[in-house]
Amino acid sequence: MTAMPAITSHSLADTLRRRRQQLAKQLDFPVVLWSGQSSARNFPANTYPFRANSHFLYFAGLPLMQAAIHLEGGRLTLLLDDTTPESALWHGPSPSREQIAEQIGADAAFPYSHLAKLAPDAATVLVQDAATAAEQLAILTLHPARDHALAQAIIALRLTHDDAALTSLRQAATVSVQAHKAGMAATAVGKTEAAVRAAMEAVIMGENMTCAYNSIVTTHGEVLHNEHYGHRLQSGDLLLADVGAESPLGWASDITRTWPVTGEFSATQRAVYDIVLAAHDAAIAAARPGVEYRELHLLACQVLAEGLVDLGILQGQPQSLVEQDAHALFFPHGIGHLLGLDVHDMEDLGDLAGYAPDRHRSDRFGLKFLRLDRPLQAGMVVTIEPGFYQVPGILQDPARRSQYQTLVNWERLQQFQDVRGIRIEDDVLITAAGSDVLTAALPSNTKAIEALVSRG
Repeated sequence: MTAMPAITSHSLADTLRRRRQQLAKQLDFPVVLWSGQSSARNFPANTYPFRANSHFLYFAGLPLMQAAIHLEGGRLTLLLDDTTPESALWHGPSPSREQIAEQIGADAAFPYSHLAKLAPDAATVLVQDAATAAEQLAILTLHPARDHALAQAIIALRLTHDDAALTSLRQAATVSVQAHKAGMAATAVGKTEAAVRAAMEAVIMGENMTCAYNSIVTTHGEVLHNEHYGHRLQSGDLLLADVGAESPLGWASDITRTWPVTGEFSATQRAVYDIVLAAHDAAIAAARPGVEYRELHLLACQVLAEGLVDLGILQGQPQSLVEQDAHALFFPHGIGHLLGLDVHDMEDLGDLAGYAPDRHRSDRFGLKFLRLDRPLQAGMVVTIEPGFYQVPGILQDPARRSQYQTLVNWERLQQFQDVRGIRIEDDVLITAAGSDVLTAALPSNTKAIEALVSRG
């Protein structure tokens, strides 16, 4: 059993009861959700950090290890073993099962072994760790139709966030902003990417939070999920940092900024950065309830294409260029994703959460990596993260070169070799009136970015 984060038990219990009651309105059958367990790293006592399953967290609230909850008619039964004397020897005292049950507003609590009596006819969502998934399959009688209905019910609840969730999301965003400012201040020629990463993650750890995902801190921003940190920062480099905090109860933040190592963008870097920023700002300005997220993506693509035509990199009419996916040579991913208990919220359910019913992923070059294709709703939190990347695997691909030969001024593009990758990402809450940028305290314009780096 893990140590519990400091929270107000009454407010947590009330929030969890409301969530369970909302689920009960949609389902007329029992549900069991597992928290999962830690996985061994080379030997049993050395484990990877434990992270409770997010669907469990949504209804149980606390990151309990090797626990489960039974939900039926709005009632919650907690299945959890009390800690053993041996565990207390190594990890210290923990609250009892009954104390935890009271904290989360459970209606009953039993040892974990009681699962065998409650689980067989229940619907569930499979967890990620292999040991617990195997246990689920051994205990459960699978009901595919019920499991699908459960997934749809959970999606309906988790697509928008209640006040308790938004409070945690704002806390994670605040810490992430501080981390990025620390990263800018720590940037200097001769340092390693790892040193900047350390400065950023130190802020997150210092606030008793964890990273919501593996940090990206790199001078090779053309590698979209670069997790190597050994390069030394050189004059003329851009540093791309995609780093976000996760609150003690599991709520995520996701911010990306790109800044010049010397504190001053070159003319070519500034020109491309301002295009990406224009796409970022246009998408956020257009975000409001009822707007299709796909349209925000296409709007950002259009703004990016217009800017690249003005720079002489792309050739043709911007709308036609987007229709032909020429912009995707430089912006191959989607404009963002859902954000909540996971940094890519509910993507363990595949496209079931991200795509509205009867919608499917496109196979188009410029749309196939779009993670969210739904109309926006008040209470949703999404990321907006356009970018520009010179990915060798794309730009040097013979088939792509042939397809887009006349749409790209390849000689002009050579003049922008100091721009490997730029991404600007913020977390955006959709409100009844429009949107609220949860990460707005971190500047994104070039002058403010330069000032933060130079001051450091």
